[in-house]
Amino acid sequence: MMNARRGPERGPTGRFFGPGELRLAILALIVERPGHGYEVMGRLADRFNGTYEPSAGSIYPTLQLLEDEGLVRVEQTDGRKVYHVTEDGRRAAEEQADAIERLWGRAASRGEWGMFREPEAAEIVGPALRLVKAAVKALAHAHGDPAVVERIQEVFVEARRRIEELDTRRRPWKEAP
Repeated sequence: MMNARRGPERGPTGRFFGPGELRLAILALIVERPGHGYEVMGRLADRFNGTYEPSAGSIYPTLQLLEDEGLVRVEQTDGRKVYHVTEDGRRAAEEQADAIERLWGRAASRGEWGMFREPEAAEIVGPALRLVKAAVKALAHAHGDPAVVERIQEVFVEARRRIEELDTRRRPWKEAP
Protein backbone atom coordinates (compact mmCIF):
# COMPACT_ATOMS: atom_id res chain seq x y z
CA MET A 1 0.00 0.00 0.00
CA MET A 2 1.44 3.35 -1.03
CA ASN A 3 1.06 6.56 0.93
CA ALA A 4 1.99 9.68 -1.02
CA ARG A 5 3.69 11.23 1.97
CA ARG A 6 5.35 8.24 3.59
CA GLY A 7 5.55 5.54 0.93
CA PRO A 8 4.79 1.88 1.64
CA GLU A 9 6.88 1.62 4.80
CA ARG A 10 5.34 3.92 7.35
CA GLY A 11 7.29 5.17 10.34
CA PRO A 12 6.47 5.05 14.04
CA THR A 13 3.46 7.37 13.80
CA GLY A 14 0.52 7.79 11.50
CA ARG A 15 -2.10 5.45 10.07
CA PHE A 16 -0.82 1.94 9.55
CA PHE A 17 -3.70 0.00 8.04
CA GLY A 18 -5.03 0.67 4.56
CA PRO A 19 -8.54 -0.28 3.47
CA GLY A 20 -9.32 -3.88 4.40
CA GLU A 21 -5.97 -4.53 6.06
CA LEU A 22 -7.19 -4.57 9.67
CA ARG A 23 -9.81 -7.13 8.65
CA LEU A 24 -7.10 -9.22 7.03
CA ALA A 25 -4.79 -8.94 10.05
CA ILE A 26 -7.52 -10.03 12.46
CA LEU A 27 -8.50 -12.92 10.22
CA ALA A 28 -4.84 -14.02 10.05
CA LEU A 29 -4.57 -13.93 13.85
CA ILE A 30 -7.68 -16.07 14.24
CA VAL A 31 -6.37 -18.53 11.64
CA GLU A 32 -3.23 -18.84 13.82
CA ARG A 33 -5.24 -19.40 16.99
CA PRO A 34 -8.83 -18.81 18.10
CA GLY A 35 -9.37 -16.14 20.72
CA HIS A 36 -11.79 -13.72 22.31
CA GLY A 37 -11.83 -10.08 21.26
CA TYR A 38 -9.54 -8.74 23.96
CA GLU A 39 -7.03 -11.54 23.31
CA VAL A 40 -7.02 -10.83 19.56
CA MET A 41 -6.52 -7.15 20.35
CA GLY A 42 -3.52 -7.99 22.56
CA ARG A 43 -1.97 -10.30 19.97
CA LEU A 44 -2.29 -7.59 17.33
CA ALA A 45 -0.61 -5.06 19.63
CA ASP A 46 2.19 -7.57 20.29
CA ARG A 47 2.92 -7.72 16.54
CA PHE A 48 3.83 -4.02 16.75
CA ASN A 49 6.02 -4.14 19.86
CA GLY A 50 4.03 -1.36 21.49
CA THR A 51 3.96 1.05 18.52
CA TYR A 52 0.30 0.37 17.70
CA GLU A 53 -2.48 -0.08 20.21
CA PRO A 54 -5.70 -1.33 18.61
CA SER A 55 -8.91 -0.06 20.11
CA ALA A 56 -12.04 -1.98 20.97
CA GLY A 57 -13.84 0.42 18.63
CA SER A 58 -11.91 -0.98 15.68
CA ILE A 59 -11.48 -4.62 16.73
CA TYR A 60 -15.02 -5.59 17.72
CA PRO A 61 -16.78 -4.18 14.62
CA THR A 62 -14.17 -5.95 12.47
CA LEU A 63 -14.78 -9.23 14.30
CA GLN A 64 -18.51 -8.75 13.72
CA LEU A 65 -17.84 -8.11 10.01
CA LEU A 66 -15.77 -11.30 9.76
CA GLU A 67 -18.59 -13.22 11.45
CA ASP A 68 -21.21 -11.67 9.12
CA GLU A 69 -19.05 -12.67 6.13
CA GLY A 70 -18.89 -16.26 7.40
CA LEU A 71 -15.10 -16.16 7.80
CA VAL A 72 -15.20 -16.71 11.56
CA ARG A 73 -17.71 -18.31 13.89
CA VAL A 74 -18.32 -17.59 17.55
CA GLU A 75 -18.44 -20.07 20.40
CA GLN A 76 -19.32 -19.07 23.95
CA THR A 77 -16.59 -20.21 26.34
CA ASP A 78 -16.68 -19.19 30.01
CA GLY A 79 -19.06 -16.36 29.18
CA ARG A 80 -16.85 -14.98 26.40
CA LYS A 81 -17.23 -14.97 22.65
CA VAL A 82 -14.32 -16.95 21.25
CA TYR A 83 -13.70 -16.48 17.54
CA HIS A 84 -12.73 -19.50 15.41
CA VAL A 85 -11.87 -19.54 11.72
CA THR A 86 -14.29 -21.22 9.33
CA GLU A 87 -13.25 -23.14 6.22
CA ASP A 88 -14.19 -20.08 4.14
CA GLY A 89 -12.05 -17.95 6.42
CA ARG A 90 -9.09 -20.30 6.13
CA ARG A 91 -9.47 -20.31 2.35
CA ALA A 92 -9.67 -16.48 2.25
CA ALA A 93 -6.51 -16.22 4.36
CA GLU A 94 -4.69 -18.68 2.10
CA GLU A 95 -5.72 -16.66 -0.96
CA GLN A 96 -4.35 -13.52 0.70
CA ALA A 97 -1.18 -15.13 2.09
CA ASP A 98 1.16 -12.74 0.25
CA ALA A 99 -0.75 -9.68 1.47
CA ILE A 100 -0.73 -11.05 5.03
CA GLU A 101 3.02 -11.66 4.84
CA ARG A 102 3.62 -8.08 3.63
CA LEU A 103 1.37 -6.78 6.41
CA TRP A 104 3.29 -8.67 9.11
CA GLY A 105 6.56 -7.50 7.56
CA ARG A 106 5.42 -3.90 7.87
CA ALA A 107 4.27 -4.56 11.43
CA ALA A 108 7.69 -5.98 12.35
CA SER A 109 9.40 -3.00 10.76
CA ARG A 110 7.19 -0.57 12.64
CA GLY A 111 7.69 -2.59 15.82
CA GLU A 112 11.40 -1.88 15.63
CA TRP A 113 10.51 1.70 16.56
CA GLY A 114 9.12 0.41 19.88
CA MET A 115 12.51 0.82 21.50
CA PHE A 116 12.07 4.59 21.25
CA ARG A 117 9.28 4.40 23.81
CA GLU A 118 11.81 3.50 26.49
CA PRO A 119 12.72 6.47 28.74
CA GLU A 120 16.44 5.86 28.22
CA ALA A 121 16.01 6.30 24.45
CA ALA A 122 15.40 10.03 24.93
CA GLU A 123 18.91 10.31 26.35
CA ILE A 124 20.47 9.13 23.08
CA VAL A 125 18.05 10.33 20.40
CA GLY A 126 18.93 14.02 20.86
CA PRO A 127 22.69 13.53 20.52
CA ALA A 128 22.18 11.13 17.60
CA LEU A 129 20.05 13.67 15.75
CA ARG A 130 22.63 16.40 16.41
CA LEU A 131 25.30 14.10 14.94
CA VAL A 132 23.24 13.59 11.78
CA LYS A 133 22.58 17.34 11.55
CA ALA A 134 26.32 18.05 11.81
CA ALA A 135 27.02 15.52 9.06
CA VAL A 136 24.43 17.03 6.73
CA LYS A 137 25.76 20.53 7.44
CA ALA A 138 29.35 19.43 6.72
CA LEU A 139 28.22 17.80 3.50
CA ALA A 140 26.35 20.94 2.42
CA HIS A 141 29.43 23.08 3.05
CA ALA A 142 31.58 20.60 1.11
CA HIS A 143 29.21 20.84 -1.89
CA GLY A 144 29.00 17.05 -2.24
CA ASP A 145 32.77 16.50 -2.27
CA PRO A 146 33.17 12.69 -2.51
CA ALA A 147 36.09 12.77 -0.05
CA VAL A 148 33.90 14.44 2.57
CA VAL A 149 31.06 11.98 1.92
CA GLU A 150 33.49 9.10 2.39
CA ARG A 151 34.93 10.57 5.60
CA ILE A 152 31.43 11.16 7.07
CA GLN A 153 30.53 7.54 6.26
CA GLU A 154 33.71 6.39 8.01
CA VAL A 155 32.78 8.39 11.11
CA PHE A 156 29.32 6.82 11.21
CA VAL A 157 30.67 3.30 10.65
CA GLU A 158 33.23 3.78 13.44
CA ALA A 159 30.61 5.21 15.79
CA ARG A 160 28.29 2.27 15.11
CA ARG A 161 31.12 -0.20 15.70
CA ARG A 162 31.99 1.42 19.03
CA ILE A 163 28.36 1.46 20.15
CA GLU A 164 27.89 -2.18 19.16
CA GLU A 165 30.87 -3.04 21.39
CA LEU A 166 28.79 -1.73 24.29
CA ASP A 167 25.96 -4.14 23.49
CA THR A 168 26.58 -7.10 25.79
CA ARG A 169 24.14 -9.25 23.81
CA ARG A 170 26.57 -9.09 20.89
CA ARG A 171 29.43 -10.23 23.14
CA PRO A 172 28.50 -13.70 24.40
CA TRP A 173 31.60 -13.87 26.60
CA LYS A 174 30.29 -10.93 28.66
CA GLU A 175 27.53 -11.23 31.19
CA ALA A 176 24.60 -8.87 30.66
CA PRO A 177 24.02 -6.58 33.68
